[in-house]
Amino acid sequence: MSEPRPFPYPYRAALAICSDLDETPDRHVYEQIARYLNTTADTAMGRGLGLEVGNTIYFDMPPDQFAYWNTDDAGRELVRALIRSGHIDCFHSFGDLATTRAHAARALDELDRHGCRIEVWIDHARAATNLGADIMCGQGDVPGADAYHSDLTVAFGVGYVWRGRVTSVVGQDVRRRLAGIARRPHLGASVRTLAKEAAKGFLARTGSVKYAMHRDNAVLHDVRLRDGSPVREFLRCNPHWAAVDEGETAEGLAEVVVDPMLDTLVRRGGACVLYTHLGKIEDRSRPFGAATCAALARLAERQQRGELLVTTTRRLLGQRRAAREAQVRLAPADGGLQQVAVAYSGPTADLDGFTVYVADPDRAALAVNGVAAPRVVRNPPDHTGRASIGLPWPRLGYPA
Repeated sequence: MSEPRPFPYPYRAALAICSDLDETPDRHVYEQIARYLNTTADTAMGRGLGLEVGNTIYFDMPPDQFAYWNTDDAGRELVRALIRSGHIDCFHSFGDLATTRAHAARALDELDRHGCRIEVWIDHARAATNLGADIMCGQGDVPGADAYHSDLTVAFGVGYVWRGRVTSVVGQDVRRRLAGIARRPHLGASVRTLAKEAAKGFLARTGSVKYAMHRDNAVLHDVRLRDGSPVREFLRCNPHWAAVDEGETAEGLAEVVVDPMLDTLVRRGGACVLYTHLGKIEDRSRPFGAATCAALARLAERQQRGELLVTTTRRLLGQRRAAREAQVRLAPADGGLQQVAVAYSGPTADLDGFTVYVADPDRAALAVNGVAAPRVVRNPPDHTGRASIGLPWPRLGYPA
């Protein structure tokens, strides 16, 4: 009975809306989106949903796109506050206009000066600072290249990278299944998408490096960048029926986050790092239309029902790492208690919500790396019929 529960109780699956900020016009739209997703305040789109959704940031961009250096002082303070709260958790390269190591160093020095840390890197289009060699065509991890920065970025704290790998398969960290990709209302296009995903799997099984992550359908893979830096690469998912590069906008989200997709994710018990661009909008005064708001409300409802944990990219990646790497041992303790000992070498925050099945939660104690947990959550049987104990899953506090 020492089996860890895949996700914090009572959730059966988990999803992170991993949104690249491409084409976000200004800080006002950026903040409106963040408030609608993460608070219950009144917004232009109605009452906020109270979810937990992060965002990305870049630094050197043309003036028509929101970025750290081209916004005003209020915009930069907003970015720093959201980084500290965990609601900006990913670099999206250093931007189109960042072409040298000096550009990267300037951005990292600025964050360090303000006590800000970001641990996730996401390649952007064909930016020079990208880390991907095959899909994203970057030079950020090539020693001697003008844009080489990965030694600085990894030393800064980046440990997770995305280099362009996207799957149509709903649910990772479970057995890879192609069922559900083909959709009857869009049969021709969805069958082509199914065929492409099948081809990725075939190429992965025959040794393709480009598609290797598709073989076992895991969220995380240990890799080395071209300069030898060890990082964890992650796989994103866009289960739009037309292709992985379709429907990845604010309006397109309404065609992706649909009940059949959510039903499949929950039934399979998988994790999903959802690929999208919430800043690609049609109306600045109301960034999300009614259909997109309805889709996001579906996520909130699934979370309220205890089916689906919705969280930020960094928190989901850490949760998946801990689920993979933490060691659990059961031993008898004084007074007939069952001692659950968890050993984990990663960041303590990765163990938020870490849960272990036990025979009797009321007669079990929990220790992490040899220290008794100060607070233990004792859970009744879940959908599997098994009870559990674990650590609490605290919500991120949105900055006032």
